[in-house]
Amino acid sequence: MLLDAAGRLFIDKGVDAVGLDEIAAEAGATRVELARHFDGKQALLAALRERFVETFCTHLRQAMARCRADDWSGRLRAWVAAGFDGYLDNVALHDVVFHGVDTHDRELQRRNPVVDQLTELLQGGVDARAWVTSDPRMTAIVFFNALHAAVDHLVAVGAPYERMRAMRILTGYFERSVQWWKQV
Repeated sequence: MLLDAAGRLFIDKGVDAVGLDEIAAEAGATRVELARHFDGKQALLAALRERFVETFCTHLRQAMARCRADDWSGRLRAWVAAGFDGYLDNVALHDVVFHGVDTHDRELQRRNPVVDQLTELLQGGVDARAWVTSDPRMTAIVFFNALHAAVDHLVAVGAPYERMRAMRILTGYFERSVQWWKQV
């Protein structure tokens, strides 16, 4: 409840404009109850960020699970589609927790569960001899950042209706990238 209230208020008013008393009231709690769980706005933001990532990874995992275990291209396409949907459908919360005050942390790049998940998918495809990449982790980093940039572009130009076209372009790029190495 506290995280949901904080998320709504941060999206509606901005992090700086929201006080802890307001978050507590929105959640039907007292400031003392809020303080038992969180020692300030930064702790709330960190918890919201962690929950966002966990939910996003679950969404990606569920999408891939709908594919056969040996359908590596299908699983990659499912990852891309779920990534687009998960980001575009939650862009306001994403922007609050990742682009707000004091959120730029290169350490997040080193320990990114979404990149870890994609690395695992790519390594699985390599191990199954479906794909070839000399460095699944670096490939996952490039793919993750490409998806992120594509979604940011759709949001920036106000064209979320271009989602399907962008997903097809990105998926084709990703599939060609891991298959290109086979030919070398």
